[in-house]
Amino acid sequence: MTNGMGVLALLAALQTTPTQEAAQVRITPERAEIEVTGSTQLEARVLDGAGRELDTPVRWIASTPELASVDTSGVVTGLNAGMARITVVAGGRTASAPVVVRALPATELRTELGTTTPYAGQVVPVRVRAFNRLGEPVDDPPLTYESSDPDVVGVDAAGLAFARSVGSATITVRGAGVSTTASVTVQPDPGLSYALEPREVGVRTGDVVRFRATARTSGGEDVRAFPEWSLGGVGAQVEDEGGEGVFVAEEPGTYRVTARMGENDVVSAVVRVEARGEDAELVQIGRGGIADHHSGDIWVFEGVDGRDYAYIGTFMHDWMKVFDVTDPSNPALTDSIQLDARRINDVKIHPNNRVGVVTREGASNRRNGLVLLDLTTPAHPTIISEYTETLTGGVHNVWIVGEEDLVYAVHNGTRAIHVIDIADPAAPIEVGRWQIDNEQRSLHDVIVQDGYLYASYWDDGAVVLDVGAGTHGGTPRTPTFVSRFKYPIGNTHTAWRYGKYLFVGDEIFPAGWDADAAIHARGYIHVLDMTDIENPVEVAKYEVPEAGAHNIWVEDDKLYVGYYQAGLRVVDVSGELRGDLYEQGREIATILTTDDQTTVPNWPMAWGAQIFKGRIYSSDLNSGLWITELRERPRVVF
Repeated sequence: MTNGMGVLALLAALQTTPTQEAAQVRITPERAEIEVTGSTQLEARVLDGAGRELDTPVRWIASTPELASVDTSGVVTGLNAGMARITVVAGGRTASAPVVVRALPATELRTELGTTTPYAGQVVPVRVRAFNRLGEPVDDPPLTYESSDPDVVGVDAAGLAFARSVGSATITVRGAGVSTTASVTVQPDPGLSYALEPREVGVRTGDVVRFRATARTSGGEDVRAFPEWSLGGVGAQVEDEGGEGVFVAEEPGTYRVTARMGENDVVSAVVRVEARGEDAELVQIGRGGIADHHSGDIWVFEGVDGRDYAYIGTFMHDWMKVFDVTDPSNPALTDSIQLDARRINDVKIHPNNRVGVVTREGASNRRNGLVLLDLTTPAHPTIISEYTETLTGGVHNVWIVGEEDLVYAVHNGTRAIHVIDIADPAAPIEVGRWQIDNEQRSLHDVIVQDGYLYASYWDDGAVVLDVGAGTHGGTPRTPTFVSRFKYPIGNTHTAWRYGKYLFVGDEIFPAGWDADAAIHARGYIHVLDMTDIENPVEVAKYEVPEAGAHNIWVEDDKLYVGYYQAGLRVVDVSGELRGDLYEQGREIATILTTDDQTTVPNWPMAWGAQIFKGRIYSSDLNSGLWITELRERPRVVF
């Protein structure tokens, strides 16, 4: 009887006790604030429906990893200034908290003047660089300027010094509790006169004009000038670079460029700008429509049989497609190769056109790596070998250096660049490796041009390595570090070197994107000046509004971009590049890569482009192979 009552009591208790499932997750504090390199502890409480705290495992995620990191215990560390977001997951529930990451203040100021011995009447910019306690530059700190004797040297609130009379004075710059000084000695005025070249010029939008301001004594001797540049008119910009005024316009019109040379002396020039205008169009030549699965990267080559072929990888599919494109107006699918993979992202062909390399991700046996193809019969390639020994975690991209018989592979597992010798394609072997020193690193792409390797290291930026250029001691098998360019938003996806410029693309997908639906991608092309390869400088950008950049190719002064939902774009990158290339009208032609043969109706997702025998071969994530030509539009003469 007692046992029966005990069972009934237990059943009653179970019926009245709420199921101990997580109903909500709370983070304390709800908002935190730290400095870069600083840390703070967040706590997570998991509650059931009755508000009781549960002992449920939690997982911490840095939703903005470029701004802050978080460890398994909830300790957040600031990486870059901005509004970071930290998320916790527990029992199928999530919560997030904002963490403000403040930039480190300036702890050191360094002052630079073009000269400390100006002539009376000249102006000299006082350039100040600020650094935090880590030795990193601090952008635009609030500064104040003061002169010990304004009658000798005046200085305004923007840091422009006016040499007024013979004598000496000290300029003091203060900001953020630190200060620096510079001594200036003014010489007698030798009768200076000023000029500006060119005085009048006509250009198109996007053309860069460099103005040179000169100063000369009454005796005809040239004297260094320190102009302050300004611009009359909206739709253009002028920047100082080493004393030159660098002008570029986004809008047509007439602009006045002015150089202030002295406190009461200015010289100016006129720039007449006309619209650049589109003078070409992309014309579709052929299509290899793929509507039953998503497509990946493409490579086009002339086979050993003298015919042309396009190999296309696949996304969330286990077949690589083979097209004969000898007649580009009528691509013919000749074969498909099935691999154990959920993604065949990249396809590359050895310059000898006898060996192909494809990448694998998502293999069922978790041994991904590379697959090497025999192209003796390029219409029907066969597998020579697989290399998985050190690349089990999946390979996203590769680059082949043919003269060295080397493959540079992007390994998802180690997030390193693995150097694979394929001189014997039946027995590949790893001969080198390089990785950035950051445990949170993520590597996406690699390309080798003229002895330099350009690695797209996502939130760690574009990394340049010497792999045979001979400038920094590197060899093809032993890469050495040259430089890195990092920007706050991260997502560095791909890079391509052309002339003195490196074109770097970032890729941003929305949370929860679905490959079988419209993806609203973002990201753009950063243009870096690599004149000093150890110190890249961003000088321009190409950004299509409301769309996202993917892979790029540059040839004959033209940038070809698979701009995802904005289709294939062609951009004029001739001459010097500055400013916003899209707004300047440097875009030559576009085509939306979508038709009725697609997995997602009315939504292009252009992957990239390759120029081959004068035609443009592209793949689209949703619709497969596209072949186009860039043709000049007929000019109408009145």
